[in-house]
Amino acid sequence: MAIIRAGLTSALSRLCVSDVTSNNTSRLISTGISPLFFKATTCLYAEPLKKKKRIDPAIIKQREERKKKRLEKQIRRLERHARQLKPIDELEVPFEFIDEKKERIREAPALTPETLEERALLYKEWARYKRKQNMNNMQMIDRLVFAQQKALDELRQESEELYQAAIQINPTQLPFTVRGPVRTPPIKGYDSPDGEYLDVSKKW
Repeated sequence: MAIIRAGLTSALSRLCVSDVTSNNTSRLISTGISPLFFKATTCLYAEPLKKKKRIDPAIIKQREERKKKRLEKQIRRLERHARQLKPIDELEVPFEFIDEKKERIREAPALTPETLEERALLYKEWARYKRKQNMNNMQMIDRLVFAQQKALDELRQESEELYQAAIQINPTQLPFTVRGPVRTPPIKGYDSPDGEYLDVSKKW
């Protein structure tokens, strides 16, 4: 019995070594420490390919026609709504207000002839006041321009150099200040990180 067990162990060992050296792990049999402990790899399950069912060409044609019509319908819907602007939630009127539109409408009371006459007189009075104000402003500007031109003419008669200096633009009369760059110039090829943010915009 011992001779049979020793022969079986040596045979299995040779089988295990030959399989490992040939890179064929599908038939790997190992006895481990004890010759009675057999270990094999898992089975590779498979099944034959399923036979393709033959479909009537008329059914295939109907399916293609249905798919084509569905695509055409979607294209027409997109063309119909192509020029519509994206809705803004903040500017949308609630449906409750739309349903209650007739109840919320308030008709303006009819104006009496006395009220209309009073408003017409107020409009005329306001127009006369604005005309008078505009005329006063124009007259004041004309007086200032005439006085300035008269002074320049008198100065030119006295001295041409003083006149030329007087008509020059005075830089102190125009408050203009310039500051230099307060930031460093951009780095070429620098990819600025966007940071963390949550995009909640709707997809259209």
